[in-house]
Amino acid sequence: MAFLIVIVSVFYIAMVVVWVSQVLFKMDDQEVKVQHQSPPSVYDCSVDPSVLQDLKEVASLIEGGAYTSEVQKIYRAMRLTMKLRSKLKASVLSAFLNYVLISGSEFHKRLSSYLPRDRHDSQCDVGTPATESKHLLPELEMFCYLLVLIFLIDQKKYNEAKACSSESIVLLKSKNSITADVLASRLYFYYSLSFELAGDLAEIRGNLLALYRSATIHHNKFSQETLLNLLLRNYLHYNLYDQAEKIRSKAHRFEALSNQQFCRYLFYQGKIKTIQLEYTDAKDCLLQAAQKGPTTAVGFKIQCNKWAVIVHLLLGEIPERTIFTQKRMEKALRPYFVLTNAFRVGDLELFRTVAEKFSSTFSQDKTSNLINRVRHNVIRTGIKNVSVSYTRISLADIAKKLNLDLENPIGDAENIVAKAIRDGAIDATLDHANGWLVSKATEDVYSTNEPQIAFDSRINFCLSMHNEALRALRFPQGLINKVV
Repeated sequence: MAFLIVIVSVFYIAMVVVWVSQVLFKMDDQEVKVQHQSPPSVYDCSVDPSVLQDLKEVASLIEGGAYTSEVQKIYRAMRLTMKLRSKLKASVLSAFLNYVLISGSEFHKRLSSYLPRDRHDSQCDVGTPATESKHLLPELEMFCYLLVLIFLIDQKKYNEAKACSSESIVLLKSKNSITADVLASRLYFYYSLSFELAGDLAEIRGNLLALYRSATIHHNKFSQETLLNLLLRNYLHYNLYDQAEKIRSKAHRFEALSNQQFCRYLFYQGKIKTIQLEYTDAKDCLLQAAQKGPTTAVGFKIQCNKWAVIVHLLLGEIPERTIFTQKRMEKALRPYFVLTNAFRVGDLELFRTVAEKFSSTFSQDKTSNLINRVRHNVIRTGIKNVSVSYTRISLADIAKKLNLDLENPIGDAENIVAKAIRDGAIDATLDHANGWLVSKATEDVYSTNEPQIAFDSRINFCLSMHNEALRALRFPQGLINKVV
């Protein structure tokens, strides 16, 4: 019995020793894990890890495109950057700059000075930062400038954006490669935009001319397109249409490497030709710009359609109703729709009322002077409607129907009708003795040359579109484009 008690006691003691050793081992293991565990990341409090990771991927894409001279990779990086634009924050940009740039370098200090200080910036875990032995590519330097500049513009810090963009332009003067040219063209655009938003667009006109001359000498095609459009925008912003036409006519042929830049060029060219009374060419440019423009660029399409409607009216044509019923454009084009209705009726009084009602809108669109030109076409349209409705009508009744607010309505109506007959707008004769307008019998339109003229214009339009499509299929000379 005593022997059994001893055996049981030894068994229980052994069980207790094993249990205590297991408990102590687990405590030691947890202590070791705690010692080797990394400190908690500050992503949850300041930096969005997904956005930072996306920026790292964009940087690696730019780096790969720079080493292999693949322009398509740079284009893809720019598209991804624009998708991340709304998610950019000061903490994310600070973390990205700490990752890409050498900490404490002069370049890092300059870019970081434009970002607001954050108490979490020094604690951000951004991965493996750049070392002093790592050589930073020019494309990555441009990309860092581009990110900071976009952030400052979105935050409406235009003075800081002006300073940052001016520094980036100094950097671009020493860079010359195909991939760097794509990034440089984007920096030129935001350089001009920052000064335009600050109201100092005239200050950089000389710099833009010098940059365009340098880009032409070095055959930087992308920069040439962007800078030419920026110069045209600069001149048109201050209504310097003659200077804009001079530089457009003397510049190199626009090769349309970028569809967005080509649409802007067509729009500016259409505005210049409209002011210079070349309405037919202006209509073609504006319609092409509206059709080729990206579907997401609603504001650009609205501006193109506004000017196209005015050009239609100046040509004596009535725009199609579908122009005013396009999605997300009805409200913006409403004043021009009402103006077109007044033009179609030929009522001068109604036209004058509409022009006064929407005068602020027309002034903001810089189309007030063009609408004053349309007044003469409204009178001509009214005369045309009268000549079709009446075989014989007195000049006094014509002046009354047209609502001519002149000192001598009958005499002025006679002059206006005579000019319309001379220009071929109406087919009628004036009876000076009786003061009548006698309209000739209307002929069958198919017995005239009008169907032939309309058919010829449509054929020319289709042929020009076919030729432009063939030119767009050609690869630009001197560029290495690989489909990725």
